[in-house]
Amino acid sequence: MYDLYFWPTPNGLKISIALEELGAPYVVRPVNIGAREQFAPGFLAHSPNNRIPALVDNEPADGGKSISIFESGAILLYLGEKHGRFLPGDARGRTEVTQWVFWQMAGLGPMTGQAFHFQKAAPEPIPYAIERYRDEVKRLWGVLDRRLADHEYIAGDYSVADMACYPWMRSPQLIGLDDNEFPNVNRWRGLVGGRKGVERGLAVKP
Repeated sequence: MYDLYFWPTPNGLKISIALEELGAPYVVRPVNIGAREQFAPGFLAHSPNNRIPALVDNEPADGGKSISIFESGAILLYLGEKHGRFLPGDARGRTEVTQWVFWQMAGLGPMTGQAFHFQKAAPEPIPYAIERYRDEVKRLWGVLDRRLADHEYIAGDYSVADMACYPWMRSPQLIGLDDNEFPNVNRWRGLVGGRKGVERGLAVKP
């Protein structure tokens, strides 16, 4: 049913997790970003921003021609809506989930990516940048820790919001965070990471 244009980055793993949780049939189409395959014209047709992942639904609900979706948050919402799972149908519940997906897309993901880059990949250390992005990621973890103090999952029931955030929060030590400061996040990480669909999604290879 689906073609998943994929590389095992946090954004790519969001979608493999979602597809495994849904039990939806899909074929992995590897896009080796180290070899700059994301700039190939064929991939550009599915992802005009030249970023993975992209998803092609070959059997859309309207019965028409295939649909290409780029941006991992948009893909998660598309899948949740189409399959009627992990995305509430009522306005209040859907809003709760959607705002946390946007929170991840606008903050947690980009800031974590920058923190990792300046600590591990930059050609020379820039202390200001290292501190700036590490502190912002720490702040964001604090936001989620407070949220999870009285929520089992991010938006109540397990949802695409959890799928969006979890892959970005698996390795805090890589950016110098002490996860012992965030007990509610740690409880949630264990809960999400123990799901069989999540385990299968993380095991997907290009």
